[in-house]
Amino acid sequence: MILVGDIGGTHTRLALFEVNAELHLLEEKKFHSRKYVGLEEIAKQFLGSHQVVKACFGVAGAVYQGRCHATNLPWVVDAAELSRHLHIPKVHLLNDLEANAYGVGVVKPSELCVIQEGRSQIGNQALIAAGTGLGEAGIIWNGKAHLPFACEGGHCDFAPRNALEIELFLFLKKKFEHISYERVVSGPGLHSIYQFLVESGYEQASPEVTAKMKEQDPPAVISEYGRLAKDKACQRAVDCFLSLYGSEAGNLALKFLSVGGLFIGGGIAPHLCEKMKTSEFLSSFSAKGRFRPLLESIRITVILNDSAALLGAADFARNS
Repeated sequence: MILVGDIGGTHTRLALFEVNAELHLLEEKKFHSRKYVGLEEIAKQFLGSHQVVKACFGVAGAVYQGRCHATNLPWVVDAAELSRHLHIPKVHLLNDLEANAYGVGVVKPSELCVIQEGRSQIGNQALIAAGTGLGEAGIIWNGKAHLPFACEGGHCDFAPRNALEIELFLFLKKKFEHISYERVVSGPGLHSIYQFLVESGYEQASPEVTAKMKEQDPPAVISEYGRLAKDKACQRAVDCFLSLYGSEAGNLALKFLSVGGLFIGGGIAPHLCEKMKTSEFLSSFSAKGRFRPLLESIRITVILNDSAALLGAADFARNS
């Protein structure tokens, strides 16, 4: 058996896979990350008496020499320490988007939603995923196969493109020292965009939405009301968010020259998949001047399977 995990700022998901000709999921469980002092505590609780020979964890943060300071969690995840304390001979750490990228080759065609057909081309690919944070990864084509690699592109400087976005930048600058794309293209980023539109007087907050956000996760409420056009402020926030998401996806596609395809993961995109086809996401993606034709030729695909990172971690572990 193989133990795998997808460690995010909000949730940690662990799973056990049996490895035969195919990966067979035996058990999976979700934990609230911040209720625990670290991954070791969760893994021990999940494993119980199970014995595993390999483990692989995708962690939201920069992994270096088997160690990671999680970006949106007060955790340090260390492969050697986990191996020793969990009695697992081989433990691998991947960046969470790197794990997702390995999952691209494992998910079923029915678990993908193409939002821009583009052309079928051989070459590099890229993956972007907005959730609690903004993750990005490259998938290089080496002439024989696609090989994922991690990056931290989501923390690059946010570049406003128009007067409204300049105002948004200045609004955020009052709260944060550094304004990265993660500050606007993420769940918390969607909430920040909504707050900016309301507090700056561009939109009015409805009592219904305000009350609901006190009971539920604000980004989820904004996404739902915006997607269904049930509230003007939420709808405008979602539209602005998708425009920014598309712009940064286009930046990533240019940086990695991902003519082989751009994949979108994370927990937000599957809920907005149909809206992404008709919003400013696609026009922002390709609005790169002389490189518009290149970007319009790239196939863009949303990953609907929220277990892609677990599958990718399991696939990496069985081949390592």
